[in-house]
Amino acid sequence: MTTEKTENAEHAQRTEIGPSRDELLAEAVALRTRGEAEQARERLVALADRYPGDAVIAYQTAWTHDGLGLEAEAVAYYETALAGTDLPDEDRRGALVGLGSTFRILGRYEKAVETLRGGLAEFPDDGALRTFLAMALFNTGQHDEAMRILLELLASTSEDPGVRSYRSAISHYAKDLREVVQGP
Repeated sequence: MTTEKTENAEHAQRTEIGPSRDELLAEAVALRTRGEAEQARERLVALADRYPGDAVIAYQTAWTHDGLGLEAEAVAYYETALAGTDLPDEDRRGALVGLGSTFRILGRYEKAVETLRGGLAEFPDDGALRTFLAMALFNTGQHDEAMRILLELLASTSEDPGVRSYRSAISHYAKDLREVVQGP
């Protein structure tokens, strides 16, 4: 069969079957991007039902639920996404931030800390993971560690001229905010 005939046959088969998984996913993400989050959510839920265990679809579905304030419903989708093996690193990072943040806002602080620490084990330089971990640590009463994380992040990432000029001091004090130097 010639290449043209093969392409025509494949096109005819796709037309009979309908849009592909990738096309349907792209349409749902485009809806969310255009601000039509509820319509995107409905399509993503249907896709997640049609492709159970698909990590990318689960992540996009979780993200959409989160964006709509449906955090409790997002958890299972985040967990499915993270259990999958086909989630690209950037999406995995986003899913870890999303799940940790979602656990925190739901008052499941210990699960938030566990999730975010696990995320930092995989992505140690991620500022969002560190920030949300600091928030969750605050919620669990671990104020010293929370402040240390935030001060280290501030010192290493801020472009504010005042912060930059005191970067070394901020980094030093972040290690132990309770340190006192005895005077004369």
